[in-house]
Amino acid sequence: MCTSTNKSYQIDENKRWFQTWWPKNVPYNVEFEEKSLNEMLDAQVEKYPDHNLIWFLDTWVTYKQFQNYVKRFATALVDLGIKKGDVVAIHLPNCIQYIVSYYAITRIGAIASGVNPTYQPMEILHQIDIVKPKMLIVLDALYEPYISPIIGNTDIEIVVYTNLVDLVQMFGTKKLLGKFLKKIPTGKCNCEGAIKFKDLMKTEPRDADINESIDVKNDAATYIMTGGSTGLPKAAVLTHFNVVSNAEQCKLWLGGEMPGIGNIGILPLFHSFAHTIIMNTSIVVGGWMMLFPSPPSQDELCELIEKLPCSEGLIYAGAEILFIKLAELKHLNRRYPGVMGKLKLCISSAGPLHKQVRVAFVKNTGGRIVEGYGLSEASPAVSAGNLFGESPVGVIGMPFPGTEWGIFHAEDFSKGPICLGNPGDSNFGVENTGEICVYGPQIMKCYLDHPEETANTLLQYEGKIWLLTGDIGFMNEDGTIEIRDRKKQIIKFKGFSVFPIEVEELLMKHPDILEVAVSGLPNDEYGEIIKAWVSIRDDSDLSPRSIKEWALENMAHYKVPHHIAIIGELPKNIIGKIQRRELQINDPIWKEKYGE
Repeated sequence: MCTSTNKSYQIDENKRWFQTWWPKNVPYNVEFEEKSLNEMLDAQVEKYPDHNLIWFLDTWVTYKQFQNYVKRFATALVDLGIKKGDVVAIHLPNCIQYIVSYYAITRIGAIASGVNPTYQPMEILHQIDIVKPKMLIVLDALYEPYISPIIGNTDIEIVVYTNLVDLVQMFGTKKLLGKFLKKIPTGKCNCEGAIKFKDLMKTEPRDADINESIDVKNDAATYIMTGGSTGLPKAAVLTHFNVVSNAEQCKLWLGGEMPGIGNIGILPLFHSFAHTIIMNTSIVVGGWMMLFPSPPSQDELCELIEKLPCSEGLIYAGAEILFIKLAELKHLNRRYPGVMGKLKLCISSAGPLHKQVRVAFVKNTGGRIVEGYGLSEASPAVSAGNLFGESPVGVIGMPFPGTEWGIFHAEDFSKGPICLGNPGDSNFGVENTGEICVYGPQIMKCYLDHPEETANTLLQYEGKIWLLTGDIGFMNEDGTIEIRDRKKQIIKFKGFSVFPIEVEELLMKHPDILEVAVSGLPNDEYGEIIKAWVSIRDDSDLSPRSIKEWALENMAHYKVPHHIAIIGELPKNIIGKIQRRELQINDPIWKEKYGE
C-alpha cells in the first residue's frame, strides 16, 4: 500500500538560495491548492474559453473546445465500464488525442500511463505487466507491429485506436502534413472488438456521470515509468496533488500566468518532463502548445515560429542537444528575423547545459536559457536557473517555490544532512559531497507495488519525507547544487535516461550472448553514449555489427549501444558481480576525456 506524504511545504525563507540568484518576481513560498487536474483545467477554461490551447498540424483547438472533447471522451470511458482507479495506457505520439485522453482518463478518477511510441513489443509488455491497464489507446499505425504480437499476453479488455489526424481539420493542411510527416501513417487494428476513437468522440457529454470524487492527495493521476534507485523500470505513482502542484511551481518560476504564450512541444508527452513542462504547465499559465508527432528540422521550427502567433513569446524545454541545433543554425537572424527574442523561457534539462552552448544560443536566437533539474519521482520539476536576471552556470539552479533540497550522507541517510543551506551551515563545497535529496509537494506517493524500493527512496527526517534522488553532488555557499556523479548509474543520451541493467537484460535475450556489461562514455555532442562489453558463445559468429542490428530490432533506438566490444570474460569481483566501472574507466574514450 502507498501512504500519503503530504505536508504544508513552507520553506524557511532564510535559506541560502533565497539570498542570491533568486528571481525577484518569484515568491519563496505558496499555498498549494488541493484540486484535481480537471479542476485546474476547468478554472482555466472559465478564464480563457476562446483562447487557443493546442496547435497541431495547422489545426487549432480552443480551451472550450478541448474541454468539450475531454467531457465527451470521459463519458465514453464511463459507458465502456472504465471506473475510478482503473488504468488506461496511452500508446500515442504527440497529438491532440493524447492530451484529450489524459484529461478524460483523470477526469473520471482513472489513471493514465503513457507508453513510449518507440518501445519494442517486449518493452511495452514489460510496462503493461507493471501498470496492468484495463484499456489501451493506440495509434492505428502502431498496433500491428508493436501491440499485436503481445496483446494475447495481457489482461487488456478494451482497445481504442485512432489515426494521427482524427481531430485535425483537413482543409488546407495537405502541404503541412506532407512537410512534417511525408505521408500520414496508417495501419489496421485487427484486434477483435477494437473501437474507433472517432466514434467515441460522438458521445454526448454527461457531467453528472463523469464528475468522480477525487482525493487529490492520495488518488493517482498517472503512472510514469522510471528506473528508481536500482535502475530496474518501475512506475512512479503521481497523485493529482503532485502534478497540479508541480505545474503551479513551474508557472511561478516562469513568471506567472501568461495568456497567449506558446510552448514548443517536441519532447514526447509520455515522458515526465513533457507531461508537466509542456502539457500541464501550458494550461496553468493560460498558454498554448505547439505539438509535433515527430521532431521537426530546425528550419521547419523557425518557419513555424514566424508563422504562428508567438508575439507573447515561447517556452521551450528540452535536452541540450535541441538548443545546440538552434545555436548552430547559420544566419538565423537574417533568415528568420521573426524568431529573434521569441525563445525567452527556455529550460535545458536531462543533463548539463554547458556554458558555451548557453552563450551561443543566446547570441544566435536572442533568447534566454537556463539549466533545470528534475526526475520522474518529483513530477518531475525540482529546480532551474533564474530566467529573469543573472544566473549561475554549471549548477542546477535553485529549488522551485515550496521545494527544499539538501545534501545527505550517500551511504547512510540516517546520519542526517551534510548541508541544508541554512544560514549557519558551513559544510559547503566539493569536499562535502553526498546524495542530493528533495522535499516538496511534487514528490511521488510511492513506486507502484514496490514497497521495499519505496521505503529506500522516500525517507523521513525531522517530520519531512525526503526523496533520495540517487544523484551525488554538493552545495555551494549560495545554496545552488552541483552534480558530481550518478549513484543510479543512469546513462544520459541526448536527454534520454538509459538504465544499464535494462540494456544488459535486453541484450542477454540474444541466444548467443552469455554476459553483458553496459556503461556510459563521455560524448561532447550527446552527453553520453552507450557502450556494451559482450561475452558470446564459443561457437558463435556474432560480430559487433550483427549485435547492433539485432538490438535495433528489439529495443528503443536510444538504448542501442553505439559501441560494442566482444571480449572473452567480463571482469568480476570476489562475489561474482560484473565490474562495469572497471570496463568504463579503462576504455580509450574515457581515458582520452579524463586521462589515465
